[in-house]
Amino acid sequence: MKEKKGIIFDMDGTVWDSSENVARSWTVKVQEAGFDKIVTQDDIKSVMGKPMDVIADMLFTYTKKGKQRNALRDSCEKYEIEYLREHGGTLYPDVIKTWEKLKKDGYHLYIVSNCQAGYVEAFLEFFKIPWGDPSCLIEDIECYGNNCLQKDENIRLLAERNGLTSACYVGDIQSDYDATTKAGFPFIHAAYGFGTIDVPVPKISKFSDLRTVIKEVI
Repeated sequence: MKEKKGIIFDMDGTVWDSSENVARSWTVKVQEAGFDKIVTQDDIKSVMGKPMDVIADMLFTYTKKGKQRNALRDSCEKYEIEYLREHGGTLYPDVIKTWEKLKKDGYHLYIVSNCQAGYVEAFLEFFKIPWGDPSCLIEDIECYGNNCLQKDENIRLLAERNGLTSACYVGDIQSDYDATTKAGFPFIHAAYGFGTIDVPVPKISKFSDLRTVIKEVI
């Protein structure tokens, strides 16, 4: 069997920071719904990486759990995608340049996130990153919003779907590491991101470090 090495990436805190614009978009919908509340950038950073239903339970404690909370979450999710398609977020330095070099090095690149459907696509479209088949920079994506599967399940699903013989996951928070371990793959910590890991793991202090660190992992 021909060797096929894959690098699977988290989104928030790993390749970009969209927290400021996500907070702005959510505040619009929260206030339209009649709540005198502001969703802050720190609020968003504190929950990034979690499934959307968990995020709603953590941030929308002033709503009634069930229909009201779900309706507000749905409204925020949809408007967030529209807003990010237009305004984007902050791309970490050298992400695209490093991806291009990794692709030339023979690695296959993917994204798996706990986000809602359309979020990864909004990121890719805003930065005009080609994706969707083996000739593209990002060959495939998967997320919680597409299938309601947990991150470990989506990591395995994507690896199997693309016939990877070896792979690793790059993420920034503890739950990324936990999911990767559960999925049975090695992990690289994006140490510049939103969180820490409670065990020693390979890490990158900036995105461009990945070309060196990946050789030690797969």
